[in-house]
Amino acid sequence: MSDAVYTGVVEWRRGETERWVWRSSQDGGGEVVPYRSEPWPAPVNYGCLPALHNPADNAEVDAVWLGEPLAVGARVTATPAGVLWLLDGDHKVVFGDDERGQADLLAWFPPERGARLLGPGAALAWLQQLAAAQS
Repeated sequence: MSDAVYTGVVEWRRGETERWVWRSSQDGGGEVVPYRSEPWPAPVNYGCLPALHNPADNAEVDAVWLGEPLAVGARVTATPAGVLWLLDGDHKVVFGDDERGQADLLAWFPPERGARLLGPGAALAWLQQLAAAQS
């Protein structure tokens, strides 16, 4: 279970206000396209796992990569380090183990969303549950 890797796409680079969004194509691929400008820069690299959908928002599973800024459109393959669990079910898979990045990520969400960081076992169990429901 600890060897499970997932590939995600960066849609919003850490430290920037310009957001992009993943658009799937009918051939199974896709691309990032301009989305909008945010009032504040992203505290983490933000994106999605195109192969999985979250029923909470009927969109690709959200992902964050802690650490140095990554290029928009970069495809990153890694083992989940955890999951940012939210009361509304719109959880985010977390990659990387940067403690400052974890604190910045938690501070990004208002208290009413109930953000909690859970470990890699919780992330993998949730991802496997989503994959099983979609197959």
